[in-house]
Amino acid sequence: MPELPEVETVKNTLNLLIKDKIIDHVSVHLARIIQRPDDIEEFSFLLAGHTIQGVERRGKFLRILLDGLVLVSHLRMEGRYGLFSSQDPVEKHTHVIFHFNDGTELRYKDVRQFGTMHLFGAGEELINLPLSKLGIEPLDESFTKEKLKMILNGKKTKIKSVLLNQVYIVGIGNIYVDESLFKAGIHPELNAGSLEDKQIEKLHHAIVNTLSESIEAGGSSIKSYVNGQGEMGMFQQQLQVYGRQGKPCVKCSALIEKTVVGGRGTHFCPKCQEI
Repeated sequence: MPELPEVETVKNTLNLLIKDKIIDHVSVHLARIIQRPDDIEEFSFLLAGHTIQGVERRGKFLRILLDGLVLVSHLRMEGRYGLFSSQDPVEKHTHVIFHFNDGTELRYKDVRQFGTMHLFGAGEELINLPLSKLGIEPLDESFTKEKLKMILNGKKTKIKSVLLNQVYIVGIGNIYVDESLFKAGIHPELNAGSLEDKQIEKLHHAIVNTLSESIEAGGSSIKSYVNGQGEMGMFQQQLQVYGRQGKPCVKCSALIEKTVVGGRGTHFCPKCQEI
C-alpha cells in the first residue's frame, strides 16, 4: 500500500499534470470505487464543469480540490492515476476516467479494486469520514518530540502497532515504521509507554528523517507503485531492514530477522534493536 512518501509524490505529480483542467464528464466503470455519493450518475453530474484547483494530501489520502468540491481518494493497495490523451487505448482495470475539455483524461487504474473515492462540498471532507478521525501529520511542524511523547504516554501497546495506528499519527505504514524503528534502535515489540525520553527523541528524528528522505527519492516501489507519470520511486534502494530478512545488518552485520507484530510482517536487527 502506498504510504505517506508515495502519496506525497503522487500529489506533487498530479499538481503538475492536472491543475487548472476542467472536467467535461466522468466515466465510472466500477461503481464500488465511488463511496460518496452512492450513485455514480450523481457523482459524474456533480463533477461536470468543475475546475481542478490543486491536489493536497492528508495522511495516505489525496484531496483533489475543485471549485466548491473536494474529491478524497485513497489508492489502497495498487491504485494509480495517469494522464492520457483521449485517443490512447484504455488499459485493463481502468475504473474511473475524468474527461477534460482539452482532450486529455485522468484515468484511475486499480488491479486490486480496493481504492475509494468520496466527494464532498469544500470543507465537509475534514469533518466526515474517512478523514475526520485521522491523527497528526508527522511532517507538520506541530509534530514535535513532546507531541510524540504525549501520544506514547501510558500505552501498553507495542510501539510498532501504535505507529501504524492512523488515529495517532498518519501516513506511516509498514515500510517506514520498520525503517524508523531501526534508525532509532528500538525493538518493534517494546511497549510504547515504556520508551524513555532519549528513545522518543531518537524515534521522532528517525520518523521525520526517513519520510523526508523517501519523498526526495520519489517513494519506494516495493510492488507496483509508480507516480502519476509512470515513474518508480527509488527509496527501496536505501531500505536498511524492510525486506532484508536473512541479510547482514548494515550497522553490525547481524542477520536481519522477520517476525509478525500486530498482524504485520516486521523486520528488525536483533543486535541493534535489542528488547
